[in-house]
Amino acid sequence: MSAPLWIAEAEVAALADLEGAIEAVEAAFRQEAAGSARAMVKTQVGWARGSLHALGAVDGGAGLAGTKTWAHTPAGASPLLVLFRLDGGLEAVVEAFALGQLRTAAVSGVATRRLARPDAEVMAICGTGEQALPQVAAVAAVRRLRQVRVWGRDARRRQALAARIQSQLGIDAEPFARVVEAVRGAHVVTLATRATSPFLSASMPEPGTHLNAIGAIAPDRIEFEPRLLDRCQLIAADSPEAVRTLSREFQERFGQDEAAWAAVRPLSSLVAGGGRPLEADLTLLKAMGVGLADLALGALVLGRARRQGAGRPLEPPRRASIRLGPVPAPNLVKGEPQP
Repeated sequence: MSAPLWIAEAEVAALADLEGAIEAVEAAFRQEAAGSARAMVKTQVGWARGSLHALGAVDGGAGLAGTKTWAHTPAGASPLLVLFRLDGGLEAVVEAFALGQLRTAAVSGVATRRLARPDAEVMAICGTGEQALPQVAAVAAVRRLRQVRVWGRDARRRQALAARIQSQLGIDAEPFARVVEAVRGAHVVTLATRATSPFLSASMPEPGTHLNAIGAIAPDRIEFEPRLLDRCQLIAADSPEAVRTLSREFQERFGQDEAAWAAVRPLSSLVAGGGRPLEADLTLLKAMGVGLADLALGALVLGRARRQGAGRPLEPPRRASIRLGPVPAPNLVKGEPQP
C-alpha cells in the first residue's frame, strides 16, 4: 500500500485544472443524488478576531472520506484537506487554499451549466478579490462569454481585474463604478464579496438572469437584498442545511416558513436531472462551501499526484516539518497539467 502523501500548494496548482474540477465536482453531486456520497454540514465557531471552520464528506464511489479545516484570522487562513481511505487509513494531507478557489469556482460552473440561459454571453462579476478571476473562468467554461462587466468598490482593483480577464481569459472586460450599471444587460451575475450590507437590490437583475451568490457564507455577511428571493423561480444550494444555519439573506426572508425553506433545492438534484424553468425571472445558486466538492477535487489531485510521482511521502515514525509557503495561482486552462 502506498504511503500517504503531503501535497503542497504549488503541486495542487500544477496538478489541478478548472475543466477537470468542474467535471469532478459534477460527478460527486451525481453520486450524492444517487445516495453513494454524503456531506457533513459545515460548522464554525468564532472569537473576537477570527473563526474556525470545518466541513467534510464521504464518497463511496471514490473510496474516500475527507475533512477540511481552517482558522480564519486577520493574518489569513491556511486550510488543510485530510483524505482517508474508507478503512480509516490516512491517504493524503492536501494544502487547500488553491484547491478551495477551484472548488468554489467549479460549483458555480456546475450551477451555471444547469441554470443559465443557453445563449448567455454577458457576465457581471461583483467583487475583485481572489475568487473573482476563477469565477469568471468557471462561467466561461460552460457559456461562450463575449463580455464581462466588473464591479468593485475600489477603482484600481476594478481596472486591474478587467485587465486580467482580458489578458488571461481573452474575454472583453469593462470596469463599472456602479453595481446597477454592471448588472444591466448581464445574463449571469456572480457575487463574490465580503460585504456586510446588501449592495444588490431586488430590482437590479434583469429578467432571465442567473445569479451565483458565493460570498456571504457567514451570518455577518450579506450581498443581496433578501426580498430578491421572491423573484427566483428556482433556488439551488450546494448545501441547503448550511444555507439555513449560516445565510443571513435567507434567514431574514424565510424565517420559520418551512414551505419557503423546502423550495431550496440541493444542487445535486439538478445534476441528477433538471434545469432552468422556461421563462424564469431569476434563478439563483447559493454556495456556502460543501465538503463533497472539496473531497472530489482532493481525489482528483491525489490521483494525478500518484500517477505523476508528485507529493511528499509521509511515512511513520518520521514527522514531517511543515511550512506553508506562498500560495500560487490555480490553473484556469484546459487539460491535465504536469507538475
